[in-house]
Amino acid sequence: MQWLAQLTPQIRQYMIVTGNYWAFTLTDGALRMLVVLYFYGLGYSPLSIAMLFIFYEIFGVITNLIGGWLGAKLGLNKTMNIGLFMQIIALGMLLVPSDMLLVPWVMAAQAMSGIAKDLNKMSAKSAIKLLVPDNAQGQLYKWVAILTGSKNALKGVGFFLGGILLSLLGFQGAILVMTGALTLVWLLSLVTLNKELGKAKNKPKFTDLLSKSKAVNTLSAARMFLFGARDVWFVVALPVYLATVFNWDHWYVGGFMAIWVIGYGIVQGFAPKLTGNSKDTPPDGRHAMRWATALAITPATIALSLYYQWNVPFILITGLLIFGALFAVNSSLHSYLIVSYAGKEGVSLDVGFYYMANAMGRLIGTVLSGWIYQEYGLGMCLGISTLFIAITAVISVKLPRGQESS
Repeated sequence: MQWLAQLTPQIRQYMIVTGNYWAFTLTDGALRMLVVLYFYGLGYSPLSIAMLFIFYEIFGVITNLIGGWLGAKLGLNKTMNIGLFMQIIALGMLLVPSDMLLVPWVMAAQAMSGIAKDLNKMSAKSAIKLLVPDNAQGQLYKWVAILTGSKNALKGVGFFLGGILLSLLGFQGAILVMTGALTLVWLLSLVTLNKELGKAKNKPKFTDLLSKSKAVNTLSAARMFLFGARDVWFVVALPVYLATVFNWDHWYVGGFMAIWVIGYGIVQGFAPKLTGNSKDTPPDGRHAMRWATALAITPATIALSLYYQWNVPFILITGLLIFGALFAVNSSLHSYLIVSYAGKEGVSLDVGFYYMANAMGRLIGTVLSGWIYQEYGLGMCLGISTLFIAITAVISVKLPRGQESS
């Protein structure tokens, strides 16, 4: 442990924040896959499964908006630990006997999990801004990319873990294992995380919830459509399509989704190299617009393949992998830009507002994923995805460029 003691306080806190985020993400990804596969196995329709996540996304919108204010007022250590504890409660709610796992109860548990997830994410992303000097934008981009990429890679591991645990232990056995593991992480976080992290010197007013920054507002709008474009076909439509049309079992669906998200996370971690940005030339609005334009081509190609029934398995799987890589770069760019645009004092206010828009996009995408797939099929979901990404690219034209970004 000597090497740990030699690290700077900033790096040690970064490691604690990242470790908390990793642990939470594992349970979040596993829980998502458990709920989708378990309730689909009970005969629920794709739209009904999507409805199970409605409160998860709705409360994510609310939590990000209010959570940024709470983070500035109470400190990011408290909001992160509260998020971990609420996820433990959400998991515990699903340990009831199987005949009590009714839709309203599961929706309530998902609402608790949605609040927990966004408190945790907002706290982690905001904390990085406070651990990096203002004149080290290249390092900030790198740290954000590592945190975001590793989180999404572990979310993929969570998908795979959810499929395995469901097959080996059943629904309640899987939930019990995750509850115990996350409780240990929460107890460790209580004693190691800096008590003053992120607490604003001037207590923010409740009226400060809405961002007054044009750059933050523009980026938030772009983020909403970007994540709506992903979730409109990824959350419900794709897993159900793989299970019904390709006849994949739980292991294959969970494993494939896991590999996709793991690869997506790895690409995010390398985004600074892929975008060709150095420490002296961090990315700006031009990069966000160009990468969004490139991303739109992929779902459009897969949609055409489905429409004309041309080599569907190959195009779908290959296209999904390409989409994942391009989406990873887009997401990483956005994650850096919001941390860069956010004000140093009360950083969680701007970050919380931005992730509120992110959660709104996920909410829109989740609802459309179940409804559009049930009514019109996967091809239409991909068409909506293409439209949303095109809107993202148009909005990104208004993002600051060059010296404006600073």
